[in-house]
Amino acid sequence: MELEDLEPRNKPPTPRNLDEMSIEALNEYIVELEAEIARVREAITAKEQARAGAESVFKS
Repeated sequence: MELEDLEPRNKPPTPRNLDEMSIEALNEYIVELEAEIARVREAITAKEQARAGAESVFKS
């Protein structure tokens, strides 16, 4: 048996049922998603800057 077999597997979240949501709820959901997208973009930018800094140190 592998150690990985004992680890819990992350299941992808199930998509929300949009048919059951009101227009107001859908608009709020869009705002939540846009905020999450902005957060992810900030994380990507930070990681790119860290990589560029590391690459500049090792290229010298």
